[in-house]
Amino acid sequence: MKKYILSKLIIGVLILFGVANITFFLLHIIPGDPADAIAGPQAISEDVENLRKSLGLDRPIWEQYISYMKNLLKGDLGYSYRNKMSALEMLKYYWPGTMLLTFSSMLIAVLIGVPVGILAATKRGTLIDTISMFSSFIGLSMPSFWLALVLIIIFGVKFPILPFWGREGFSSYILPSLTLSWGVAANIARMTRASMLEILSKEYIRTACGKGLSEKRVVYLHALRNAAVSIITIIGLQMGTLMGGQVVTETIFSWPGLGRMIVNALYGRDLQIVQIGILVLTLNFLILNLLTDICYGILDPRIRFD
Repeated sequence: MKKYILSKLIIGVLILFGVANITFFLLHIIPGDPADAIAGPQAISEDVENLRKSLGLDRPIWEQYISYMKNLLKGDLGYSYRNKMSALEMLKYYWPGTMLLTFSSMLIAVLIGVPVGILAATKRGTLIDTISMFSSFIGLSMPSFWLALVLIIIFGVKFPILPFWGREGFSSYILPSLTLSWGVAANIARMTRASMLEILSKEYIRTACGKGLSEKRVVYLHALRNAAVSIITIIGLQMGTLMGGQVVTETIFSWPGLGRMIVNALYGRDLQIVQIGILVLTLNFLILNLLTDICYGILDPRIRFD
């Protein structure tokens, strides 16, 4: 297991290095001058030129790249000239919002998706199964930004019972969490149903039923545990989807998270903040994938031995 985790860590470092390179060069080839955007429309050309020099944008791109990588290795994440604060300070403010919203959305998705998938599998071919899968199809087809607007109109404007702006208390999590969890719950339900149907058709399940074990014991103790690896796989993948999809949701709900931070930094051409924001999102995704792989080994010893 230690070798397995070590190999995943090495791959993760290589992925981070690749993302850092791709992000740097993509942001430096898109049109627009960061110095102009940061200085503002009222700045004179001399001020813009001085700012360009202070940012190091007047140097060749290869020099900027070397400086960028050296700073990363030293732990210097950069500075936001637009917000007048370091990237680390901005991460301390925005990162918790993204993680809290991610986990709250995933909790809702799991609490809905897994039971619905199990119910659909045990009631295969019935009206319950049809309704469950039809609801899942709607959840997969519905764009998150459209659902966010519908929830805001219903629960924020028509019946103003829930806040839809910023992060202020527990109630402010409800609408953005529902927006993000809707499609994820549909995916989890479909995967849970497919995995449970495959396991329920196995010989040892029929043997357990033939021994007189109760349906609940067979479903939850034998079938669900063996289907858990596939379910955890989709949960781990959807965690990454949640973090990536928060860019739109955080913008709509003005949620203080990494997605909104990246969008604002892009508008302001605050390149260092964009680069660090993308790297942190990638790091979050890699850590969640590693935890998912560790769960594999705990649930299924065969994976650990392989």
